[in-house]
Amino acid sequence: MVSTRRIASSLLLLALLGTARIAGAAEVFIQLPASATGLDGQLRDASISVRTVEEEGVTTQDILAAARADYARMVGALYEVGRYGGVVSIKVDGREAADISPLATPSQIRQIVIQVQPGPLFRFSTTRIAPIAPETELPEGFRPGATAYSAVVGEAVDASVETWRNRGHAKVAIADQRITANHAGARLSAEVTLAPGPRLTFGDLVVTRQGAVRPDRIRDIAGLPTGKVYSPEEVRKASRRLRRTGAFSSVVLEDAENIGPGNTLDINATLADAKPRRFGFGAEISSLEGLTLSGFWLHRNLLGGAERLRIEGEVSGIGGDSGGMDYIFSTRFDRPATFNPDTDLYLSARAQELDEPDFRERSIRVGGGFLHRFSDELTGEIGVAYQFTDINDDLGSRTLEHFLLPASLEYDTRDVELNAKKGVYANLELTPFVGLDNDSLGARLYFDARQYLTFGKTDGLTFATRAQFGSVSGAGIAQVPPDMLFYSGGAGTVRGQSYKDLAVNLGPGLRIGGRSFAAVSAELRARVKDKWSVVGFADAGFVGRDSFWDNGSSHYGAGIGVRYDTGLGPIRVDLATPLGSNAGDNVELYIGIGQAF
Repeated sequence: MVSTRRIASSLLLLALLGTARIAGAAEVFIQLPASATGLDGQLRDASISVRTVEEEGVTTQDILAAARADYARMVGALYEVGRYGGVVSIKVDGREAADISPLATPSQIRQIVIQVQPGPLFRFSTTRIAPIAPETELPEGFRPGATAYSAVVGEAVDASVETWRNRGHAKVAIADQRITANHAGARLSAEVTLAPGPRLTFGDLVVTRQGAVRPDRIRDIAGLPTGKVYSPEEVRKASRRLRRTGAFSSVVLEDAENIGPGNTLDINATLADAKPRRFGFGAEISSLEGLTLSGFWLHRNLLGGAERLRIEGEVSGIGGDSGGMDYIFSTRFDRPATFNPDTDLYLSARAQELDEPDFRERSIRVGGGFLHRFSDELTGEIGVAYQFTDINDDLGSRTLEHFLLPASLEYDTRDVELNAKKGVYANLELTPFVGLDNDSLGARLYFDARQYLTFGKTDGLTFATRAQFGSVSGAGIAQVPPDMLFYSGGAGTVRGQSYKDLAVNLGPGLRIGGRSFAAVSAELRARVKDKWSVVGFADAGFVGRDSFWDNGSSHYGAGIGVRYDTGLGPIRVDLATPLGSNAGDNVELYIGIGQAF
């Protein structure tokens, strides 16, 4: 026998299911006076009803709830444009939405009509925030007589609070606020009183949960200036330093709730560990240079102090016609916050065998140094290294030993590294060297600069340019490892020309790299549909015998390509040909991940 309680429950469930029928195609209309039609877009963007009726599988109950919520949404949207006397009516199939009980939802909803009488445009009569910290910059629109946009009041309060916080008053609060609308005169009075509180200094960085990285190293990396006057920017810097180690999947730094002894303020660090190990791979193919495969393995927290160990390898020239296969194996260890929070220690080693058209080289380099971050955009490195090189080229067989002082500066404002649409990238490398076996003394200079400009209403057209310059001075060609000299031609310099096609001619059938180099490239990238883009490009290169960009020769290339954006980086396919008397005779194919530059 079925109990009466169970029967009642079943009937209630059936009743609720009956009120939640799937809605048909409902329409939403917004009606405004002719004098206020310019508000239609803003009101439509604010409406929950407009978004709800476009969703799949919504019920009449969902639509009614959205219509009832739109009263407040419409009033808020009017406040944003300085209308504080508006009247809103929302009718669901002719009935006022506010009068329809949620327990008596219609079985079908055909249309929602939102009628808005915006009312007059209000202007500020009084605008006052006190006390104001020195150097506070209030919005231009926060003044008597200006249109009384509600957002301007919020912006003015935020600016005042932020200025107090920047001056060390971390606990500034709103003590009182009086926002009064005079409907008869269409005037709005905005008066806000702040309580700045005491000026605070930084206390400790409190790690709220023990993770894989030791708390003492977390404090070293964050570099919070304990004892200095509180500054929100210092908190943001500490957060960025922790994030860039890669050891944490989440970093949240928050002010402690209470002020400590001596007007100090602790900062609470809530950190979540990232997976310590990571690996990746890449591939690129050229019709002449063959296939290049690369991969890496990374440990983000090797010794418990957010130390990073990266091991990577690359094999290139697979199936190509540009010499034999090249092998590169390298490893690098980085220890963050050495000496100060913005300086890292690094140790590195590299072994490679290069079987190029004009030389065969085997080398080993070991070294170390320091990386310093001057800002979020500017980074510098300086170090020492030892390199042993075994060479077989058109100058004969020989071995070289060098002591090097590699240094570099990198400036990067690109929005996305693999698919930049705006920003600048510049890298300057200077490597003085001393020959340990031949007393040679010289230096290698290399500069790479790129700029990205994007145009169009939908940011669909990007113009990218690149310039490269290089020079080796002091030492003679025979006293420099071939991979420190310069060639031009191929994917990284002049597309369409054969790989390392341009070099210094020593005589019939004899070639070697040059001591000076220059290359320029330009690309026009146009998005045609969703993730697809087409590209047109032109490149030029120069290689010289001497150090100062003379006594050399040039070559050129151009082509077209397509890109498909995968989210991680675009898949790139380019076709290029040499320019000049042999234009069109040869066509080279390049396929890779990421833009060419």
